[in-house]
Amino acid sequence: MTRPRRLIIGITGASGAVYGVRLLQRARELGVQTHLVATPAGILNAHHELGLDRTALEALADQAHAPGDVGACIASGSFMTDAMVIAPCSMKTLAAVAHGLGDNLLTRAADVTLKERRRLVLMVRETPFNLAHLRNMTSVTEMGGIVFPPLPAFYHRPQSIEDLVQDTVERVLSLVQIEQAQPQSWQGL
Repeated sequence: MTRPRRLIIGITGASGAVYGVRLLQRARELGVQTHLVATPAGILNAHHELGLDRTALEALADQAHAPGDVGACIASGSFMTDAMVIAPCSMKTLAAVAHGLGDNLLTRAADVTLKERRRLVLMVRETPFNLAHLRNMTSVTEMGGIVFPPLPAFYHRPQSIEDLVQDTVERVLSLVQIEQAQPQSWQGL
């Protein structure tokens, strides 16, 4: 028997909770098992931006873990996962990952993902970047992580914010090697 595809999704307090929510929804549609870690600021932001409370947000995942639960299954490399995406990723979380802090379940799971050489994608949300942000992004990249600011593509002529979000989510799912993902590809002029 083969294990299901497993994706860890983190949601932090940066703007853009819709990315994490849509990743959870799309992963479920594709039959990918999800493990959610939402920080307190992530819960607050999901409520502010999308009207979702903790219960509604956690219901989108197959399993939700509290940030303080450092003994959860996803805190160990022996628990096989395919990838981890932090969507959105705050600069605080980026800094913690870049410096290997592992001071809560979210950053511990990211550290485990890196040490096990699995895909880690950080959808960083801040602008403009200061030098500390850029250095932290470089550090994560040098460790094997992927920094993926959710910058929209306009060549597909999106008609709505949902179109922009959906295309970005499909690109991320493809990046973490979910074969059923359907990103729009450039066909040339």
